[in-house]
Amino acid sequence: MMNFNEQENEDERVLGRLRQPGDTEEKALRPVTFEDYSGQTKVKTNLKIFIDAAKKRGEALDHVLLYGPPGLGKTTLAGIIASEMGVAMHITTGPSIEKAGDLAALLTNLNENEVLFIDEIHRLNKSVEEVLYPAMEDYCLDLMIGKGPAARSVRLDLPHFTLVGATTRAGMLSAPLRDRFGMIHRLELYETEDLMEILKRDAGLLGIAINEEGLRNIASRSRGTPRIAIRLLKRMRDFASYLDKDTIDKEVSDYGLNALDIDAIGLDAVDRRLLTSIADIFKGGPVGLETLAACTGEDPVTIEDVYEPFLLQNGFLHKTPRGRMLTLRAFEHLGLTPPPSFIAGMKSTEVQTAPKFENISIEDWQNSNREGENN
Repeated sequence: MMNFNEQENEDERVLGRLRQPGDTEEKALRPVTFEDYSGQTKVKTNLKIFIDAAKKRGEALDHVLLYGPPGLGKTTLAGIIASEMGVAMHITTGPSIEKAGDLAALLTNLNENEVLFIDEIHRLNKSVEEVLYPAMEDYCLDLMIGKGPAARSVRLDLPHFTLVGATTRAGMLSAPLRDRFGMIHRLELYETEDLMEILKRDAGLLGIAINEEGLRNIASRSRGTPRIAIRLLKRMRDFASYLDKDTIDKEVSDYGLNALDIDAIGLDAVDRRLLTSIADIFKGGPVGLETLAACTGEDPVTIEDVYEPFLLQNGFLHKTPRGRMLTLRAFEHLGLTPPPSFIAGMKSTEVQTAPKFENISIEDWQNSNREGENN
């Protein structure tokens, strides 16, 4: 039986991508040069070229927009840009700039070629955003002084600066703001090998002994996200201490990850509960978001923004006009046989091409897949 009373908040999930109170050492672990920064090879290569060119010309780097899921290193990359340019970085967030005067104070305190980093830039006020346009384009601020008939417009010249914006929702940026960025880079999820490099470096900085098997075990279950990998590394350190082990090896990492309900591909208890609910109660779907939320006890927005993306990216779930549906891969991972009604629904809607399934076991389905691959 499933327990639908379990509640987990994204702020408490070990596999949550958002920053948590326990991530206090994250700043100290951030690399400050491209040489120490693992992964995102294409983005890194292009930025190196642009930075070198800007330094040779003695100019500020063009404005940069970094977007992608939380925890992939957007803030770290902004810091590296400033470090490689040899200038200071001023950090703020979109929601904290409430009025045009706040933005003016930030911009007028910048020195030539310095970097202003705005996290969650999609949450800027519309009035603030409009003041930012001439600052980005012409390096000047147009402000209204006074009220009524005595009001007058004042133009302030600004030093040449680089705005680095970071967002998890590039689609929420207005077109005029997005078009003013000279470089727009999407950060992708990390490969296991890149995460192992990150973990190896951070383990050295934290004084944690870990072998190759332990690194691979943690990296492969970290959802391609460095923030999650580093958090799991610190949790495995706790389990190693509990087991009186000096080194985090496969045995320690298996024990710890199983204790945290994280399976071999990075699904946790909440992910499996969502999939199992759709499989058991709705026979694989389709099911609407509100209905699924009511059955699992999770908030609809949390399901859509936190849990679904990873399940969609890994082919366990897909959306149809009629609602959410499991895929055959999800049934296989859960160890369940797709019901005949689910297979019939797949055939009728042509959601997914599949061999003829009529009340067969998951083992037979796997064998049919292997035969198809061999042919």
